[in-house]
Amino acid sequence: MVRGKTQMKRIENATSRQVTFSKRRNGLLKKAFELSVLCDAEVALIIFSPRGKLYEFSSCSINKTIERYQKKTKDIGINSKIVEDHSQHAKEQTSNMMTKLEFLEVAKRKLLGDGLEPCTIDELQQLENQLERSLSRIRARKNQLFREQIEKLKEKCGMQPRQASEEQEVYMDVETQLSIGPPERRVA
Repeated sequence: MVRGKTQMKRIENATSRQVTFSKRRNGLLKKAFELSVLCDAEVALIIFSPRGKLYEFSSCSINKTIERYQKKTKDIGINSKIVEDHSQHAKEQTSNMMTKLEFLEVAKRKLLGDGLEPCTIDELQQLENQLERSLSRIRARKNQLFREQIEKLKEKCGMQPRQASEEQEVYMDVETQLSIGPPERRVA
């Protein structure tokens, strides 16, 4: 005999509903028992009938199982709170890093000469000073590399390298100032 698929909806006939409840309850209790024996699992099952009658199964003390369940859910709640706190901290760090990144992008654009419209005269002066310091360091490094290349070429040609005091005189850094507008008159 082939059974049809049972439709999952409330059984309208009260007698049929009670018979189905009784059979399925017994099957569920049997499966809970089998699970506890075969898998050595701690199983607790509580069923209330439509009329309020209590049916229960427990592989050990049901109170012990309920206490263990409550402790576990409390621990999970605490762990989820910790995870949530870590998540919030990570979001704050990400937000701070994004703010810093945007600031650096704006500073980079200004150094390249873009986005200068909202700058005040003081900000532009600071930017100019920063560029002059950078230019001075770049020139110093470039001069150092030139000196090193000249020394290597002299060694290849068999020439004597100059004394350190002579080099200092020849390669003195000259400070330049870039200005826009008419030249200023100096009073001597």
